[in-house]
Amino acid sequence: MFPNFLPSQVNQLTDPKAIAFGQSIERIPLASSLSQHPILTTYICKGKGGTPIVLLHGFDSSILEFRLLLPLLATQNETWAVDLLGFGFTQRQKEINYSPTTIRIHLYDFWKTLINRPITLVGASMGGATAIDFTLTYPQVVKSLILINSLGYTCAPPFSKHLFSPFDFLAVEYLRQRHILALNVCSILPNLDTKILLAIQCAMLHQEMPGWNDAMISYVKSGGYSELANRIAQVDKPTLILWGETDDMLPSEDAEKFQQSIATSQLIFLKNCGHAPQIEQPQITSQHILHFLNIGKF
Repeated sequence: MFPNFLPSQVNQLTDPKAIAFGQSIERIPLASSLSQHPILTTYICKGKGGTPIVLLHGFDSSILEFRLLLPLLATQNETWAVDLLGFGFTQRQKEINYSPTTIRIHLYDFWKTLINRPITLVGASMGGATAIDFTLTYPQVVKSLILINSLGYTCAPPFSKHLFSPFDFLAVEYLRQRHILALNVCSILPNLDTKILLAIQCAMLHQEMPGWNDAMISYVKSGGYSELANRIAQVDKPTLILWGETDDMLPSEDAEKFQQSIATSQLIFLKNCGHAPQIEQPQITSQHILHFLNIGKF
């Protein structure tokens, strides 16, 4: 059975792997300096041994985006995925302002409470920016870094922090409506690849959580990781950069900038792959990650 804190729409999932993953989601009341009350934080942990791997999802997403990758990594390493503050199925509290700073503090509290030893941090898209920011702030925590089509050089436009009502609401509501439209269109198309329908269902499930809209507005107004670019060259951890070469959201030039800026990095382009290798090519992505971890060097 699915945990009762997930939206009822989770029962519409039909893919066995997605169902098994959803049924494995756990929640912990996490004590944090961000709030007087524990923050109900959702996560998954599978596997044993090796340096713990922690997976960080992208913008307006959840740990469900790792439903295919996490089980593959867990065959060799203890592997975690956590819903970042303000995202996924983690509780959204009204008194918290959602920003890179609060996301970082919440992630550290999660690490300190449940893991508390050096980790390999894997960030996809916005999660990559989160991983870089976290690594620079808590270098003693992160042993190595893996970036998957990461934000850092291309971020939200600067005007986003100046949005005011009702335009802030409309900008965020657009995110929900585009998923609903895609789901409705795909539902009536003949011979549709069921993987596409599943991807849309998983991508919009967390949007049914209480406080989603307000938390998204708060994060967008923070400006996100728009000031991260000048700090990227400070990363001194062994870093693997994985990049889907047909990414239509972030330019491939960003991947090359990451490689040039991070002295201890290796860049691998994934052929016939777009912005989400963890979903599009989980087998190949896991192989590159596990090889990187096993050799411990380039």
